[in-house]
Amino acid sequence: MELLTEKDMDKIEEVVKKRYGRVPYIIERMAENPKLLVSKVNYDEAVVDDYKHLDAKTVELISIAVVSALGCEHCIDFHIDAGKKMGITDEQIMTAVMVAGSLANSAVLSKATRSMQKINQFYGKE
Repeated sequence: MELLTEKDMDKIEEVVKKRYGRVPYIIERMAENPKLLVSKVNYDEAVVDDYKHLDAKTVELISIAVVSALGCEHCIDFHIDAGKKMGITDEQIMTAVMVAGSLANSAVLSKATRSMQKINQFYGKE
């Protein structure tokens, strides 16, 4: 895809709708700052379209997993809806969410126990 510029603001909605079936809230908000929005859309298009190593469904499953781990409720709704429109099954979505949850759980446990270990070492407790 060719790079969009601020002169292409009318095309941005079309590009985003083509990908997701609707325009997400954050894109609507970013439209208030065309330079910022154009750079985001160009970046997103380059990541998703120019790196053709993953198919669209896999990218959407990754998106569902990431926004689930981040806890962005509106993002979760948006990406699950987009995934369902692409034919992603409930089982595939649940698998992505469960993997994200497992990794997020491990990250929480690792951070907390390492912090506890560091504090214990500071106080001379092992």
